[in-house]
Amino acid sequence: MTGFEFPAISPVIFAIGPIAVRWYSMAYLIGIVAAWLLILRLIKKYDLPLTRQQVEDTVFFTTIGIVVGGRLGYVLFYGGEYYLQNPLKIFAIWQGGMSFHGGAIGAVMGILYTAYSRKVNFWLLTDMAALFAPIGIFLGRIANFINDELWGRITDVPWAVRFPSGGFLPRHPSQLYEAVAEGLVIFIVLNLLWKNQKIRKNNGIISALFVIMYGFFRMVLEYYRQPDEQLGFFFGYITMGQILSFPVLLFGFALLWYFCVKNPQK
Repeated sequence: MTGFEFPAISPVIFAIGPIAVRWYSMAYLIGIVAAWLLILRLIKKYDLPLTRQQVEDTVFFTTIGIVVGGRLGYVLFYGGEYYLQNPLKIFAIWQGGMSFHGGAIGAVMGILYTAYSRKVNFWLLTDMAALFAPIGIFLGRIANFINDELWGRITDVPWAVRFPSGGFLPRHPSQLYEAVAEGLVIFIVLNLLWKNQKIRKNNGIISALFVIMYGFFRMVLEYYRQPDEQLGFFFGYITMGQILSFPVLLFGFALLWYFCVKNPQK
């Protein structure tokens, strides 16, 4: 049989009694802490108009937005009728089920609240988030791989992986594809562009490019990812991830046009 056998890694890092620390939750934690520390470093290096307290407030409210938005997004976009029949399960986040698109909306709401209440430039904050959000995305996709979830479609490529929950059939390790593209590639590209003074001073461009690249990569890589069983394909070949990512891509181009053409900052 082609492909590699799935490396049986426990989704639980360690447990103390009934409390279990999982790779997925640790991915969120490390990603948020890393973004926080790196933003503080950028403030000092480039003398950005942000205080440590403003950054910490942003991290706090954005984290709440990610968790709440990610969970509600999953319930609305991917839950089907399950959560209508089991409404209390909506709060069982330890059982898994988070949506990137929902989490992104929640994060934006958290940033918007911080920008308004703390009198900070909204687009400067979103640029900071865009620069380092790929760290969390990368770690989250690696955690998806470890959890034996969100695997890809059946394939005969030599690097296919036989996932236990995927019937031990050779499948695309789509979690790793997304980790590289949505995490590593976006992180490198945006942080290289940030070094350009013109781009750095034009608040919003980094945010727009993040939205464009994520929407593009997600739409392309959905062709290698098995759609959620409870949803399947729409119109025979389109997935929910692609349906959600298409308006994201358009919105990113609209933002880029606005900041580069309609309202460029000198």
